[in-house]
Amino acid sequence: MKWQGRRQSSNVDDRRGQGGPRMGAGGFSPMLLGPLLKLLFSKTGMIIAGVFIVGSMVMGYNPLSLLGNLIGGGGQGFATESNYTPTAEEDELAAFSATMLADTETVWNELLENYREPTLVLYTGSVSSACGSASSATGPFYCPADEKLYIDLSFFQDMESKLRAGGDFAYAYVIAHEVGHHIQKIMGLTDKVHSMRGKVTEKEYNLNSVRLELQADFLAGVWAHHSQRKVGMMEAGDLEEALNAANAIGDDRLQKQSSGRVVPDSFTHGTSAQRMKWFKKGFDTGDLSQGDTFSTRDL
Repeated sequence: MKWQGRRQSSNVDDRRGQGGPRMGAGGFSPMLLGPLLKLLFSKTGMIIAGVFIVGSMVMGYNPLSLLGNLIGGGGQGFATESNYTPTAEEDELAAFSATMLADTETVWNELLENYREPTLVLYTGSVSSACGSASSATGPFYCPADEKLYIDLSFFQDMESKLRAGGDFAYAYVIAHEVGHHIQKIMGLTDKVHSMRGKVTEKEYNLNSVRLELQADFLAGVWAHHSQRKVGMMEAGDLEEALNAANAIGDDRLQKQSSGRVVPDSFTHGTSAQRMKWFKKGFDTGDLSQGDTFSTRDL
């Protein structure tokens, strides 16, 4: 795959080497906590607290959160792993990811009039998002609440060592799939599916989740189609790498590997065959109108 030397996206938030959220060092020390509480419960402190609460509510902030931050350390930061040093391989994967994100920006800005570019967050170990906290075990994910893609680059290494689905274009497929979820958010499909939770049976909700995931695979294929047409980055074997990756992360295959049994009603992403089919359909046609997974009976 020919990707070196091409534009890298500026929409990358590199949090590698940072842990989960913690309180920063700029707040009150434990030695000051006693006097602070004494002041708060005095007559003067009660007046100050009243003004503080009213002012916070007028400004639209949660006064309890602000008070907690003040006592605990003056705002959230990230615990940095002082001994973290990225390897040359990790830095190359970071550059690759930024390049692939830039390529999706080029394609989707041309195909969609209302496209807004998402942010790619690179992290190690764990991360905090608007959708909650996650660890590297979660795998790559898209958070519709903050419109960001989250990837621990070790996942790409796991794809090769654990799933036997390595290769540059396999990794590009993963990024393009998450960008596909961003497009679904823009189109209103994500919110529509998520709003069904608790209103339909678990089986029906899972089926709609599968349709959402397969459409994201299709959109990844559409991106690959137009990217190849524009810049010709793909080389022999690249398409097979993406299809192999889609095959490796099918619900049926993963369930079979983990428990030895397959439960179709619990599928949330689709079978290996379905995932390969919809990515290939997007790649072959490049036609957005052919990706309506919600209307077809033949997934």
